[in-house]
Amino acid sequence: MTYTEDFFILAEQLIEAGRFIDSKGWVPATSGNFSARLPDGNIAITVSGKHKGRLELADIMLIDSDANSLDGKKPSAETRLHTALYQRFPAVQSVLHPHSINATLISRLFKSDIVLEDYELLKALSGIDSHESRVVIPIFANDQNIPRLAEQVERYMDKHGAIYGYIIAGHGLYTWGSSVSDTLRHLEALEFLFDCELRLHGAKKP
Repeated sequence: MTYTEDFFILAEQLIEAGRFIDSKGWVPATSGNFSARLPDGNIAITVSGKHKGRLELADIMLIDSDANSLDGKKPSAETRLHTALYQRFPAVQSVLHPHSINATLISRLFKSDIVLEDYELLKALSGIDSHESRVVIPIFANDQNIPRLAEQVERYMDKHGAIYGYIIAGHGLYTWGSSVSDTLRHLEALEFLFDCELRLHGAKKP
């Protein structure tokens, strides 16, 4: 197939994001998956089983909005978690899913959700303009049945409204935004705030 210029632009952004996220130690081994939505509604996403700090152009594939491969490459088993977010939020243009130690430990410590409030860095999240804010990041039990997990996330948002991300227990964080750079900002802010909470609760030393 022939890839569009939009695909190449977003693929390079995902490759650069992978290098940055890997430099932070948030995607060990071949963990994590990243995606970005093209103007035509198709999605550039990392292929299955590649180290995210050493991505090449061939490691980014193209799927449609229903998670079907358009180029014969194999996407991550968790691809439907990405497409569910794109289908729910028209403004979302990128989804990032690392496997950081902070998110993993948070899921062990807090079990159901993590509440972030009165932090100045909350203003790094789109739509928040005051530290006097309260953000809840829900934690869902890990599940190898991805459609069932996606439905659980959908039910939560049906009940509680839009969120900035969620954690899969013992697994990692999903967060999203209006561009790859916007999503990277959300990711970096949430990772910092997770680290603060872990230190406050004695799970990590300063």
